[in-house]
Amino acid sequence: MAAAADAGSDPAATSTCAHCQREIPSSNIDLHSVHCARNLQKCEHCREMVPRKLMEEHYDENHAPVNCSLCKETLQREKLDVHKSEHCTQRMVACEYCEYELPAVDLHEHQDVCGNRTEFCQTCKKYIRLREWIGHEIQCHQINSNGSAESSSARTIPEREVRPPPPVRPARPAHGSQHKRLLFTIAVTGIAVMIGSILFQREDSF
Repeated sequence: MAAAADAGSDPAATSTCAHCQREIPSSNIDLHSVHCARNLQKCEHCREMVPRKLMEEHYDENHAPVNCSLCKETLQREKLDVHKSEHCTQRMVACEYCEYELPAVDLHEHQDVCGNRTEFCQTCKKYIRLREWIGHEIQCHQINSNGSAESSSARTIPEREVRPPPPVRPARPAHGSQHKRLLFTIAVTGIAVMIGSILFQREDSF
């Protein structure tokens, strides 16, 4: 009896409510227990204590089944935001290589192809796959800082073959062409003279 009296007189002493399982000051436990059992109800989904008159509203806002507008999966309303941002297969995500946005369900196949594309490295003068770019860039810069990147690139990139210019055909002497023109002129003149003499002879015969 003395111990019970001491517990009741101690303002720091608490007791557990049989309805909500909360620790309540021992001096108020009786009043709280009656009020709690009458006005509060434990939600069977989240185990939270909810006012009885708000239980239906609590259920609709948090636990009512809803369909995801993207993938049409049915889930609790309270999980919808996390589902859309992290788990939905139709949420839009960006490719880490080209930053193109596409549904998450297609991301793996897209990145498998996109990561095999190559970009030209200005440091080592090689074409590098995008999926290997970060590791290559770190390694390439380390090599370059040691002064050996230039020699490496010189070995891997062959220089273009320098071909001699085609031989220039010597120009023909100018007097040869002049000689041909002279012969052509003489021939034409001779033919004209012959035709003229023939016509002249025919006129005399008439």
